[in-house]
Amino acid sequence: MTNRLRDSVAGVIFIAIGIGFAIGGRNLPFGTALRMGPGYFPLMLAGLLILIGAVIILQAIREQAAALQMHPAPWRGVVLILAAPIIFGATVRGLGLLPAIAEVALVSAFASRRMSLTLAIAITVMLTAFCVLVFSTLLGLPIRLIGPWLGS
Repeated sequence: MTNRLRDSVAGVIFIAIGIGFAIGGRNLPFGTALRMGPGYFPLMLAGLLILIGAVIILQAIREQAAALQMHPAPWRGVVLILAAPIIFGATVRGLGLLPAIAEVALVSAFASRRMSLTLAIAITVMLTAFCVLVFSTLLGLPIRLIGPWLGS
C-alpha cells in the first residue's frame, strides 16, 4: 500500500469517526461556548476530526497529482489496449474467432515494452486455444472459427 493510499484511508477513517461523533451527540443539548451542554464536546470533536480528515485527504490528492505529473503516460500501452477490442469487433466476422483472438492477443501483448517476441507468441497461442475452448467448444457460441475472408 502506498503512502498516498494510506493517507487517504486514514483521512476517510478520521471523517467517519467524526461523523459518528456528530450523529451520536445530535440528541444532546448543545449549550453555548460559556455554558457548554453535554452535546458541545462531541460536536466540536466531530468537526475537528472531519477537518483533519479532509486536510489529510487533500494533501494525499495533491501529492498524487504531483507524482502523476512527473511520469509520462505509457502511450504505447494505452493505444494498443484501446485498439484491441476495436480490432476484434472489426475482424471477428470476417476472419473468424481463431484469427481474431490471435491478432488481438498479439497486439495486446506488445502493450508492454518488456514483451519479447517469443513470449508474445506463447501468450497468443495459449490465449487463443483457451478462448476457442471456452467460447466455441464449451459455450457453443455460433461464431465461425475461420471466417469467409480466409476462404472458409
